[in-house]
Amino acid sequence: MKLKKVISICLAAVMTFSLAACKDGSAASGKNGSVPTYTQLDLSKYSDTKATIKFIHHKTDRAEDGTMDKMVAEFNKDFPGIKVEMEAITDYAEDSLLRLSTGDWGDVMFIPAVDKSDLSGFFMPFDSLENLSKELNFVDAWEFEGQCYGIPYMANAQGVLYNKKVFKDAGIDKLPTTPTEFLDDLKLIKEKTDAIPLYTNYAAGWTMGAWDAYIGIVTNGDNTYMNQKFVHTANPFKDPGDDTGIYNLYRILFDAVANDLIEDDYTTTDWEGCKGMLNRGEIGTMVLGSWAYAQMQEAGDTPENVGYMPFPMTVGGKQYVSAGGDYNYCINAKASDENKLASLIFVKWMVEKSDWCYNEGGYTVVKGGKNPDMYAAFDGCEVTSDQPSKAGEETYLNDMNSESELSFNAGGNSKVQRIVEAAATGSETLDDIYADWTAKWNAAQEDLEISVDY
Repeated sequence: MKLKKVISICLAAVMTFSLAACKDGSAASGKNGSVPTYTQLDLSKYSDTKATIKFIHHKTDRAEDGTMDKMVAEFNKDFPGIKVEMEAITDYAEDSLLRLSTGDWGDVMFIPAVDKSDLSGFFMPFDSLENLSKELNFVDAWEFEGQCYGIPYMANAQGVLYNKKVFKDAGIDKLPTTPTEFLDDLKLIKEKTDAIPLYTNYAAGWTMGAWDAYIGIVTNGDNTYMNQKFVHTANPFKDPGDDTGIYNLYRILFDAVANDLIEDDYTTTDWEGCKGMLNRGEIGTMVLGSWAYAQMQEAGDTPENVGYMPFPMTVGGKQYVSAGGDYNYCINAKASDENKLASLIFVKWMVEKSDWCYNEGGYTVVKGGKNPDMYAAFDGCEVTSDQPSKAGEETYLNDMNSESELSFNAGGNSKVQRIVEAAATGSETLDDIYADWTAKWNAAQEDLEISVDY
């Protein structure tokens, strides 16, 4: 297999650091020393633990509104000897990789876009997939060779945010179930209300990457597609001709922009400001994971008008909902055993005791846990999660993302922004973009010697 291209300086730095880390036997061995595994850890027996740990994260909004401090204060009622220092990072996707490359990041973080083969060089394994999956959902995203290096802080179901009053005022009395119906509804919103039909959140950048999350289950009903078949598909972007598939996923965005169904100037969108706008009915819809629901509710005086609906795609007469973990906690493999233990205690408390997932509108990570009422709209849909890669192919999607420079579900925001730009300026058609993506995809398959089976 040929070496894949390096797509950024920060990724190059990560890879370099990773190789050095993996030369350290203790880091690469997958052993936790005297630290118990996640399933072995009994929180009731460690109330006297003392340590100072650092947690870096991307939740700048929850740092500013005091949520993070309140949770740590509750944690310290049970574990007064563990001091948790926190740092919220705005451009987390890039900055966390740079921190990782230097080794100067602390004890707990959310796993950024690293290769799975490098996990043991950076992070302590929490437990085996077999053990952990008996207690928690969605723990296979950062599994490698049977060990889990990440645990989601919450899980998302992939749907669409919308304002119920805007839909009512537009005369929409039935939620759309296909891209064509959704686009028709956006036109009704424009014609009959003053709301922005679809808010792109273009300027924030990272918000554009949310569209990638609907590839696979939502667009074709196949929970083996994303991690097992996508990389082996010759032309994943072709139009199936029945309002499904990746083609029609991004067609929604392209057609909405081309038909002026978005904000007046996509370059000036405001992530923080849009929350109140959707709450007040100034925005009709936004394509984001369920994690955003609680933030939209909290951003104004009419939380009852904020709704969350299944993504408008129907496959074989059924709507599918993809549910999976958000960012995953991880623990520094280079930390002392003392700090590893304190970090594990903190992570387990956050996952099982803090109610953070529920309060954020997240789909439960703990098996048998409670889900918010917002998921009532998903009744009748099939909710499922992506199955893991086949043995020996765990790095294939990462490799293809890097080699093709398309980065699906891995921070590939610019490729989605390109769709907005092309539709707004007329510089490219959607078919032009898909042809370019296909050429890059096929070249990556050839360079990486990945078989084309579909």
